[in-house]
Amino acid sequence: MRALTLLIPIALMTLASTANAEILPEAEVGIKIPMVKKPTTRPFTVAHIPGLKRYYIADGGLAPMGSETEAPYSKSQIHAYDEDGKYVNSSRPGYDNRSIYYNSNTHQLETITYNISSDLGFAPNSGIFSIHLTEAGDLKDSSDEISQFNPAFGDSATIPSYDAEHKRYYAKQAHGNNVFIVDPNSREKTGVITLELDKAGAAHDDVSDSFIAYTAVKGEEFALLDVDHKTVLMFDITGKFVGKSALPKTLKLRANNHYTGLGYANQMLFVFHEPEGEFGTYYGFKIQK
Repeated sequence: MRALTLLIPIALMTLASTANAEILPEAEVGIKIPMVKKPTTRPFTVAHIPGLKRYYIADGGLAPMGSETEAPYSKSQIHAYDEDGKYVNSSRPGYDNRSIYYNSNTHQLETITYNISSDLGFAPNSGIFSIHLTEAGDLKDSSDEISQFNPAFGDSATIPSYDAEHKRYYAKQAHGNNVFIVDPNSREKTGVITLELDKAGAAHDDVSDSFIAYTAVKGEEFALLDVDHKTVLMFDITGKFVGKSALPKTLKLRANNHYTGLGYANQMLFVFHEPEGEFGTYYGFKIQK
């Protein structure tokens, strides 16, 4: 089955702003999405499709398992919510999701799995896949393979961000300040960006371990969650520190926020607030004006 093609005009995309935006000293809440279902494991990232007015939240953490009679599928699910944060439906495409995003070039909802690089050896259902949707944007259990594992992504736990303008990925490496630039057509990284964490007043164990958001805003291309200081650190495309945006002091972040419960979609940085609600709540923060 082929993935549903979403015919969304360029005018509807909320991607690249060619002018510099002002970094908000204090982040503003743009949306709250209370989880109405207990995550199958951990919520990882968030995607948004403007034309369908849907948010998609991907769980990850369950490796694909099979048997003599069943193909290897992960039990991790993906969940759809509308633009008011109301639950729509869930699906189980069968992947250990790490990064979910809307690809405005292919007009598809796509997911990148754990161990995309095969750093820990080959595993089934590893790679990049397109998730099938109905015409209304509801999730289906079916999907298509886009590509298999690619060693250019580096660390097995990386949660890459997609740059639609240049058709490439940015894959933050764990336990450090390096971000690999990945051309999906190459088996080797095309570059390395070194983030100025020291000038931002942070250490590598203060910040998100494997995820950095690509904002598409010129001069402020990257947003990195500083978990320990409840701050979003901003960097340009070269890794130069350019500013920060403070999160609410009342936000209770946990150790898991170093590794999961992240995302960037609809021009907002998403942070999972586990103590709020029965199953936690995703906050979408506006960090740029």
